[in-house]
Amino acid sequence: MTQYVYRFGGGVSDGGSGDKTLLGGKGANLAEMASIGLPVPPGFTIATTMCTRYYDEGQAFPDSLRDEVATGIAHIEGITGKTFGDESDPLLVSVRSGARVSMPGMMDTVLNLGLNDRTVEGLAQVSDDARFAWDSYRRFIQMYSDVVLELDHGRFEEALEIAKEDRGYYLDTEMTAADWQALVAEYKALVEELWGKPFPQDVHDQLWGAVGAVFGSWQADRAKVYRRLNDIPANWGTAVNVQAMVFGNMGDTSATGVAFTRDPAKGDNAYYGEFLINAQGEDVVAGIRTPQYLTKAAREGANAKPLSMEEAMPEAYAELAAVFDRLERHYRDMQDIEFTVQQGKLWMLQTRSGKRTAKAALKIAVDMAEEGLITREEAIARVDPQALDQLLHPTLDPNATRDVLTKGLPASPGAASGIAVFDSDTAERRSNAGDAVILIRTETSPEDIHGMHAARGILTARGGMTSHAAVVARGMGRPCVSGAGSISIDAKAGVMKVAGREIREGDIVTIDGATGEVMAGAVATVQPELAGDFGTLMEWADGVRRLKVRANAETPLDCRTARDFGAEGIGLCRTEHMFFEQSRITSVRQMILAEDEAGRRAALDKLLPEQRSDFVEIFEVMVGLPCTIRLLDPPLHEFLPHEEAEFAEVAQAAGIEVEQLKRRAAELHEFNPMLGHRGCRLGVTYPEIYEMQARAIFEAAVIVAEKSGDAPIPEVMIPLVGTRRELELMKAVVDKAAEAVFADKGRRIEYLVGTMIELPRAALKAGEIAEVGEFFSFGTNDLTQTTLGVSRDDASRFLGAYVEQGIYARDPFVSIDVEGVGELIELAAERGRKTRGDIKLGICGEHGGDPASIAFCEKVGLDYVSASPYRVPIARLAAAQAALAK
Repeated sequence: MTQYVYRFGGGVSDGGSGDKTLLGGKGANLAEMASIGLPVPPGFTIATTMCTRYYDEGQAFPDSLRDEVATGIAHIEGITGKTFGDESDPLLVSVRSGARVSMPGMMDTVLNLGLNDRTVEGLAQVSDDARFAWDSYRRFIQMYSDVVLELDHGRFEEALEIAKEDRGYYLDTEMTAADWQALVAEYKALVEELWGKPFPQDVHDQLWGAVGAVFGSWQADRAKVYRRLNDIPANWGTAVNVQAMVFGNMGDTSATGVAFTRDPAKGDNAYYGEFLINAQGEDVVAGIRTPQYLTKAAREGANAKPLSMEEAMPEAYAELAAVFDRLERHYRDMQDIEFTVQQGKLWMLQTRSGKRTAKAALKIAVDMAEEGLITREEAIARVDPQALDQLLHPTLDPNATRDVLTKGLPASPGAASGIAVFDSDTAERRSNAGDAVILIRTETSPEDIHGMHAARGILTARGGMTSHAAVVARGMGRPCVSGAGSISIDAKAGVMKVAGREIREGDIVTIDGATGEVMAGAVATVQPELAGDFGTLMEWADGVRRLKVRANAETPLDCRTARDFGAEGIGLCRTEHMFFEQSRITSVRQMILAEDEAGRRAALDKLLPEQRSDFVEIFEVMVGLPCTIRLLDPPLHEFLPHEEAEFAEVAQAAGIEVEQLKRRAAELHEFNPMLGHRGCRLGVTYPEIYEMQARAIFEAAVIVAEKSGDAPIPEVMIPLVGTRRELELMKAVVDKAAEAVFADKGRRIEYLVGTMIELPRAALKAGEIAEVGEFFSFGTNDLTQTTLGVSRDDASRFLGAYVEQGIYARDPFVSIDVEGVGELIELAAERGRKTRGDIKLGICGEHGGDPASIAFCEKVGLDYVSASPYRVPIARLAAAQAALAK
């Protein structure tokens, strides 16, 4: 019989840290902590395999699981000496989710399960604290009604706020036992009103309801969005962890907290965290109360008055610090820990590898390698290449004028400006319309995941640096300022009030996640500093990677940025982008609309000096490096004039009538320009166009070689080739232009002529095409379009549903479709090499900056990848990780 329940605690550990696939991250780490003797409340884990079976069998539980769970409950009872459902000394449990990778806040939790109208009296008696017992019961009803019964959470919050207001209280902690008992009666009446039935009193019904709700939350919208954003497969499922409750809300000798063994924002080797006295864990992470600092140094650094845990609970803090050090050495990584102190005794509720910013990830990886805790290779593997994107963009100019409205907690570093929005749906809608938005909320909840992803930055009025907003923002790389208590938000009215001023939806605001400042208006930025830990890790990565990394760039600024980021040449220079400049567009239109070769050559003669100048600027930046220049590949409709003034301008330049031009434009109309008269087809029909471009390339290369003494290496790329003959004809044009320039200038330079493989036919006939082509560059954007028959410009309308339903594992325009497009690339590489053993192979589509696609390129044995300039460091690190994995 398949085992689904695994126990931990009391000297028993049925699993361990290596069992994350089966037990989820939380369950595996609870078992591991118990096995090494840390104070872990006893419990059991229901395996992820049951989650899969639960959905396969119509959301039902097999009888065998009920028997195993009964054994698990007996295990907890035996260690605690309490009995589940006992009216005099009841066992209470928590029911928590636990996927194999951390999904903070995305799935459901139920605390204090096992309370009912009778057991609450027993809890009050055995604890000698009626206030604590009734507070726990109202929390349980509130949480169970939300998570399991799916009742309106707001109605319960409203009842609590009215109860406090009626009594003149500000904090929950001011409520007495009688106050909580009265609120419990109100809550039960609410349940009956909203659910139509009394609140469940049978503790076993409560337990199975909670287990089903946790499994059910795996398919909640927020969990689906998080999985999609983080490439977590839907078939992994979640585990369920049932654990004896320990209580941080048993008075002033009790507390709960969340902590990191190192600073998750900056990476400093210092304890980082928050705690609350007389509270339960949800109070900290939900941002309901603003917590206190963990260490005295952190409190003093923030000029905060409430005592830190180090000062208020020195003995429990000292024990906690020892556990921190032990866990970090054991797991050899920065840990994110949840703990509770119950009447002075420390209990560990969770440990996992902590979410961290890119800056912190770099510092922690480099520091741990230099401390000897991990190897350099492990340090390279520890940093998520995609996370580097957080470091590679501008930050606020320290010298810029700042109109500071208020200051909150610096919860996630980086800075962002955008229009203020007050709900997640609006954030997503306005972001899709092209606006940069700042999401402003009283506090975020897991339902805000889509709005947080759409926003450039997040600002909350409540919550600490371990609140939901802070943790999720750090994981996403979004700047976040939390706990800005001086702001007042009316989300319905779309207004934020602070210091006598109003910020309305649509007003520009700026947040600085490094300082916590909130500013009115936009603030100027400066370029990032990429030395220190970044430079160290990149140097280590370059030492192990095999794949070269080039950049997609066609302006001097892009080229310089790419070189600064470590690019080893240009993998794609799109020359059509150069022709859109205002000074040239008339000549380009004159060339396209000309009715004969003489007319085209007249226009090309005007373009040649400017095109040559373009290449000189690029080659000067990339001197001595390979530069792949793609000859003109325009869908013609992008260049054709549309306005009367544009036709008149071209007519005057060409010396012909406007009507004649309009007639010619009508002749060139295409129903499907993306599959029309473009790429090498343009060169075959009008070879003088490619002749001009080739001449400009070689003249520029010779000029730079003479000035610098070191020539660039032009790689002339013929686009959209589908047959050997097309490439043969175009190579002849390029070679003829090269020989003419070399003869004229009296100097030869090295160059290659090759093609972009972007059509399935080209991939299939790669062996023949390699007889002519000296390199292949896989244009994976178009190869994906032509292989799948999907327009990347329109795919966003339906590809989300395709990924959600498992048709594609990921968006094929983000990560290579390995089974389809990838097989064509492998086939083309194999056939190309068979014909020409030294053929150079690379990719230059957007996939060149995607780590999963780079891993595929390493597997296939390509020579290089080419990415946009800001993704060059991502590609360098991903290439190193791919080499290490191989």
